[in-house]
Amino acid sequence: MKSGLHLLGPTGLDLEKYDVGAIVAGMHVDICLLTVHGKPRYPGLLIWSRDWKKQPVRIPDGCLLVQSGRTFEHITGGYIPAGFHEVIYTEETKVAFEKKKSELAAQGITRNLWRVSSTTLNHFRGSMSVAPLKELKHLYKEVDEEKYPDFTAWDLLMRELKATGMKVDDGEQT
Repeated sequence: MKSGLHLLGPTGLDLEKYDVGAIVAGMHVDICLLTVHGKPRYPGLLIWSRDWKKQPVRIPDGCLLVQSGRTFEHITGGYIPAGFHEVIYTEETKVAFEKKKSELAAQGITRNLWRVSSTTLNHFRGSMSVAPLKELKHLYKEVDEEKYPDFTAWDLLMRELKATGMKVDDGEQT
């Protein structure tokens, strides 16, 4: 991951302006190798298990949640799939928000409260091969080479950006 294009991807929602059901980040997987979620101020992060059960995330103090991204899925030949997640304004978010607002009001403090979370998106450097790792071959019978071809992390990133309509040109890696 040395020299990878690591990104900080904070998300925020004004809890005064929106209400239950507001979508901060719709259901998705990340393109990166690993997504690292820090503990947010309020609940609202939801993940899907392998059996497609949606569940809220509770990150203990001093801990992080690490999810596999598309690149991790690629290097494991699909053995470890990318983790689906979303951030929404839930009933649990509202309860926590109202509690915090009341606590601050009791102290004479009035301020706008936001749900803020910090996420890092960790990538390989662009020239790194993302071919399924031979060291993991014992975990899977056969790799779908069409789905997980041998190419660079940059090529995988461009492929994923194109698939999501986010790639704007065919520029080369710099």
